[in-house]
Amino acid sequence: MIVESALKPFRVLAYIVGTMLLILCAAIVLRYGFDIPEPSKIVSPIHGFLYMLYLIAVLNLGMKARWTWGYMLGVMLAGTVPLLSFVIERKVTARVQETIAA
Repeated sequence: MIVESALKPFRVLAYIVGTMLLILCAAIVLRYGFDIPEPSKIVSPIHGFLYMLYLIAVLNLGMKARWTWGYMLGVMLAGTVPLLSFVIERKVTARVQETIAA
């Protein structure tokens, strides 16, 4: 099914973006708490690029699964809150697999 082909990239990117967001949070603490700006200068653009790929993956999956724009926006915003992308990934995967089974 077409939706299945879009689910795997979404899942992979959700985990990568979630992990990179945690690393970015640590880099921000180093930058503003300990005056060590180098890690955030490296991690920030990498996270930004990966987040853009995540947005594309959500849009791809959302269009194929025929989600509402509000639901897609919520899933997209999940990549901006530490640890939330892991939770949403599980919920989205369950929802898509439920749709596939039906």
